[in-house]
Amino acid sequence: MANTLSGKRVAFVVAPEGAEQVELTEPWKAVQDAGGQPELVSTSPGSIQAFNHLDKADTFPVDKVVSDVSPDDFDALVLPGGVANPDFLRTVPDAVRFVRGFFSQQKPVAAICHAPWTLIEADVVRGRRMTSWPSLQTDLRNAGAEWVDEEVVTDSGFVTSRKPDDLPAFCSKLVEEFAEGKHRAQAKSA
Repeated sequence: MANTLSGKRVAFVVAPEGAEQVELTEPWKAVQDAGGQPELVSTSPGSIQAFNHLDKADTFPVDKVVSDVSPDDFDALVLPGGVANPDFLRTVPDAVRFVRGFFSQQKPVAAICHAPWTLIEADVVRGRRMTSWPSLQTDLRNAGAEWVDEEVVTDSGFVTSRKPDDLPAFCSKLVEEFAEGKHRAQAKSA
């Protein structure tokens, strides 16, 4: 796995606060360990405040502001969870457009926990088999997804997981899918 992502830029999109820290740091480390270049993208410059569930955790410097970047700049996308994080992102049109662009460009996307709320707003879950934190299952089904309760689900370059306990499987699968690159079927829901 050492260089499977060599030369690949991976956007990690998070709100200024509310991202679940371990759902940011573990996939970030997996991308780095595989030779990829992770970049933190947020809705404003400066730093983001991560959380351990409802408690403040560490801060992380923002590399890029979502209004200044395009999916053209990256090879793949990671959406960490946390309840507040995707709830905020889905209210920011630039963030929603950015996320949707990865699907229309057939690029791989990985989302964990509550992150699919942003995907619902981007209207990219219709007809997709996926998982999430269990409380999102009705939202996802109403948006046209086939929700399943599994550790990790892959659907044509689209990787989803339920919770922090799933991170080992999630990280392994996202590296695999990101290494494969574009998936034509990824655009089916965009």
